[in-house]
Amino acid sequence: MAIATRPLEYEIDGNTYEAIVASDGAGEKPGVLVCHAWAGRSDFEVGKAKALAELGYTGVAIDLYGKGVLGSSVEENQALMTPFMDDRTMLQGRLGTIVELVKCQREVDAGKVAIIGFCFGGLCALDAARSNNEVAGVVSFHGLLGAPGNTADKINAKILALHGWDDPMAPPGDVIALGKELTNANADWQLHGFGGVLHAFTNPAANDADFGTVYNADADRRSWIAMKNFMAESFE
Repeated sequence: MAIATRPLEYEIDGNTYEAIVASDGAGEKPGVLVCHAWAGRSDFEVGKAKALAELGYTGVAIDLYGKGVLGSSVEENQALMTPFMDDRTMLQGRLGTIVELVKCQREVDAGKVAIIGFCFGGLCALDAARSNNEVAGVVSFHGLLGAPGNTADKINAKILALHGWDDPMAPPGDVIALGKELTNANADWQLHGFGGVLHAFTNPAANDADFGTVYNADADRRSWIAMKNFMAESFE
């Protein structure tokens, strides 16, 4: 069945945002939000939403920065991401607003919603779990891992972190800290580490070893398979 996409505009605090909804048009399906990397909602995230729709879900590539806002350099990307890194409560609140919006869409089964994210988006997915947004599961692909300081005492969502072990933006110490954080929050969590793999391993355009962002086809394939298995379990 062909996958169709449509824009989904919404307003938060007077600003306009635009997500892209991907579905097969065959009624309500479990909804999976796709959180974008630090540059903003791009064709990469829309492609992931389409791939989720091909698996039988409704994929929604969400927008945290604003309609048409997309960074084009390290400096621009950093400037866009920094306010959210500095105010994780604001980030978590915005994610909660978008989760509730997605649940109201005609293509989405409101009782079955999950979140995945890439890089900064991986941190967003983890923060949705940390703040107990009402989702069944979250998946972080090469996400930033630093804790916000307000993790719930008991995390309800299942969690899967897919991590390049040589990622300079989330070194092994951060991984160990994440495991302790999630264990202390009594979370149902999994970690898949990929040896010899750097940051941004799912993005074919990543090719900057000095910056630590390099695509890895094996880790990309393996992580997607792990995500598919995790989603099937989360929506049981």
